[in-house]
Amino acid sequence: MIAVVVVDKLIWGGLSFVLDKVAQAVDAELDDADRLREELLAAQMRHELGEIGAAELERIESEILARLREIQLERTGGAPAGPISFGGAGGAGGVGGVEIDFEGDEHEPG
Repeated sequence: MIAVVVVDKLIWGGLSFVLDKVAQAVDAELDDADRLREELLAAQMRHELGEIGAAELERIESEILARLREIQLERTGGAPAGPISFGGAGGAGGVGGVEIDFEGDEHEPG
């Protein structure tokens, strides 16, 4: 009876440890995506203020969107999951939302 309790505690302890690590990895990935979205918005604002040119903005956007796409593909196991959405409160003084849709080669306009 005591051996069963010990084995149960070991199994639950190990399972709890693994699930905790998975949760930490998901949180880190979400934090990374949020940070990248903030960087993208900051670059767009710097461009609007004339601090960086259009070529520099394009380079930054390309790098950030590529990384966001990688994160999305990791989350979905390689399957396209639809648009990446950047929420924003549009209106007076606000930055409007941006929605980017990545489609694979298999998509034919039609």
